[in-house]
Amino acid sequence: MANLTAEQTIAIEWLSLPRKGGKTYEEIAALCGVTARTLENWRKKPEFETEYKRAIKRNNDARLPELVESLTDIAITDRNAAMAKLALQVSGMLTDRVEVDAKVSEGTDIEALKNRIMALRKGNTEG
Repeated sequence: MANLTAEQTIAIEWLSLPRKGGKTYEEIAALCGVTARTLENWRKKPEFETEYKRAIKRNNDARLPELVESLTDIAITDRNAAMAKLALQVSGMLTDRVEVDAKVSEGTDIEALKNRIMALRKGNTEG
């Protein structure tokens, strides 16, 4: 773990549990010997957040297959397009990436295209 105190490590372990392990934010702060405000300030630190997210992942890795399965169930049962999209993205069957095949034929005037692009750019910056 990256330069975290023992108190911060304890906080991360509790905060990363489902439903915070049944503890309130204030109870977790007390277990760490700090105030709730200090706990909130820790949450703003990138190194704390990084370790917190790692702990969440560790705690939930075993349930990830259930989650992915539920995406499909929700998409079908509720006819939920957003869940369908997410399920397809998770499975790698849908990406936001667009691939363009840029084959240049022998008759294409590259210089003319470059000049046209420059003229269009110039026109956009003058407006």
